[in-house]
Amino acid sequence: MRTPLCLLGGAGIHDRVAHGHDAYRFVEIGSLTKVFTGTVLARLAAEGGLGLDTPLEECLEEVPRGSGITLRHLAEHTSGLPRLPPGTGGLPDDPYAPFTEPALRELLRDLDRVATGRLGGSEYSNLGYAVLGHALVTATGRSYQQLVDTYVLLPLGLEAGAVTACPPESRRLVPRDLFGRPRSLWTLTGPILPAGGLWSTCRTLAHVVVALLVERGLGDPAPSWQRSSPIRWHDGATRGSSVLAAAHDDGEWILVHRLGSVAGTNRIAKRSILAAGWLR
Repeated sequence: MRTPLCLLGGAGIHDRVAHGHDAYRFVEIGSLTKVFTGTVLARLAAEGGLGLDTPLEECLEEVPRGSGITLRHLAEHTSGLPRLPPGTGGLPDDPYAPFTEPALRELLRDLDRVATGRLGGSEYSNLGYAVLGHALVTATGRSYQQLVDTYVLLPLGLEAGAVTACPPESRRLVPRDLFGRPRSLWTLTGPILPAGGLWSTCRTLAHVVVALLVERGLGDPAPSWQRSSPIRWHDGATRGSSVLAAAHDDGEWILVHRLGSVAGTNRIAKRSILAAGWLR
């Protein structure tokens, strides 16, 4: 059985939807969710609300005074927090299930001990983005979905809920086992949501990528994007779904989604990027 694939792009990269994929059904986007969280932060900073350099302790009363961690540290993966929340990973079929709201609040009270890296040092952190999302929700008094709708989707001309943690089940495209049965999905609707729990159709996601990275419709790209000059990019993966989005400084762009591992998705994206002549 060949893996469902959706590849969309511009300027030398041709659309391809194959093996049962559907560009208009919702798919998990994993860590590409971080781009939405970071864009919310950048937009709040631009309107004079929260600043990128706002100390985390000013947003969350549980955080010990003097931690030194700012919202920028969380957005840029330089907070010193580890990749995963403590206590996750014990259930391979659902690693984030133990990471509940009470678990997050307890972790925040002991943040000095939880941090395993040096403040300012680079360590990719799903936990950092969970904390960042919680800080944004707490500081604004809005739900995470309301923040995404207000600061990303609606300004880009998209409907509220066009990217969401809870799409209609009838419109979901999910991984299946060898017998065609839907595979169970990770629990990503709790505190880990701002780090990796959103769903989107590929067409909607392509619109967002072009608007944020090519047209710069909401200003400079958020600090969530990874940078490998001359390319900005981000990938993401859940149990059986993976995605990569990237744009060249000259305006070319690509979006690849597969119901399969992120390694295979990245290989397809790399081949397409090389064929399009991005890396000359």
